[in-house]
Amino acid sequence: MNREYHKWYSSSLQRDMELLIFGHSGRAVLFFPTRMARFYDYENWGIVGALQDQIYRGELQLFCIDSIDAESFYNQWAHPSTRINRHLQYEQYVLQEVLPLMRLKNDGDYFEVAGCSMGAYHAVNLAMKHPLLFKRAVCMSGRYDLTRQIHDFKDLFDGYHDENVYFNMPQQFISNLDDSCILDAIRKVEIVMAVGQTDPFLSNNLEFSDMLWNKGVPNQLYIWDNYAHRPRYWKQMVQLYL
Repeated sequence: MNREYHKWYSSSLQRDMELLIFGHSGRAVLFFPTRMARFYDYENWGIVGALQDQIYRGELQLFCIDSIDAESFYNQWAHPSTRINRHLQYEQYVLQEVLPLMRLKNDGDYFEVAGCSMGAYHAVNLAMKHPLLFKRAVCMSGRYDLTRQIHDFKDLFDGYHDENVYFNMPQQFISNLDDSCILDAIRKVEIVMAVGQTDPFLSNNLEFSDMLWNKGVPNQLYIWDNYAHRPRYWKQMVQLYL
């Protein structure tokens, strides 16, 4: 299996960033890590290994990128406006630095985004904001409005709300979206979500799925037995959905 390690100084983030590429061709998947996780975790957890057959056959190419969640959403020392602004810098890193690398390493035109837990939020948020860039979004065990407290998972903005927060919470901005051109573009993105039956985020997934359908946006929601918010479940999910 082709495995490449890349590291460079990001002008968007003003710091070094790292990522791993697995595979040589096929559908290019931008794979976001879980909450405050690292670019190598999916490999260490066996999730990349679960896809090795598709990767060897040239059907799938994974781009496992790093997270800066500890500097953005989970930086409790920073004001909420600073947290969301740091996230926007991360988004520019992805759009202006990672995507060009993906295009350099993959000559196809099928790009998709994916992620587990917090990575699922990143995946769907990017796909909904930039639907012309991606054919598919695969979101496992995700949460799609970070301003809502769900059980022990707190509002990551401590009650603060501004335009930047709003336009980065898919469950908020899509519910009020009326632009037919943008909605038509979103409708062309295949949206796949999977969540456990006892996952605290289940109700959020059900609400988000219903809201998308109300906007005429097709989506697939798969509800798994039990909690299903662990790497051993994600290894099974990626084989089915990625």
